[in-house]
Amino acid sequence: MIPRMRALALLIAVLAIAGCATIPESVDLPPLATWDERKAVLGEIRDWNFKGRIAVKAGDEGFNGKLNWAQRGESYDAAVSGPLGMGTVRIAGDGRSAVLTDKDGEATELEDVELELRWRYGWTIPVASLRYWALGIPDPAAPAETRVDSEGRLEFLEQSGWTVEVSRYAEGGGQQMPRILTAKNPDSRVRMVIDRWLFFDR
Repeated sequence: MIPRMRALALLIAVLAIAGCATIPESVDLPPLATWDERKAVLGEIRDWNFKGRIAVKAGDEGFNGKLNWAQRGESYDAAVSGPLGMGTVRIAGDGRSAVLTDKDGEATELEDVELELRWRYGWTIPVASLRYWALGIPDPAAPAETRVDSEGRLEFLEQSGWTVEVSRYAEGGGQQMPRILTAKNPDSRVRMVIDRWLFFDR
């Protein structure tokens, strides 16, 4: 009986500590009135989440599913869920390495994320640059050609063999953020609809 009581007391203590854990509050973005401001501010944002939907097409392969992306500094955690038995695939990395966790919970370190996604599933997404494109700015690691609208928002981008079009913006963090974007290269097409943005202040 005593060990049970001790176990119960420990469980209550753990739950109490968990209940006291603070969930970070989301914050609003500062004004993004010009393209230069947008690139500077969003390029420095380190902690953010978005939730939405993704459609990937590569030849006869592809899927439609949900996409949840969490960015914490240089580390990202992207969960992609879709039909056809794919389940949920999680890709987590930090810019230097990435780990793919499949629907069965098996984790594999990836040397080339795009190449190995194509080998496994027949489709790929530009994971390294997608964190920037989703924000509506180019990846600073590679040259880019951009076209912006009259409000200083990205309309079109060419980078690393991909073209990116942002066709709609909506409110996110108190500012206009990409709502619908499409990235294409000769082999693949990725379309994202972002339903919710959250930004956090460290």
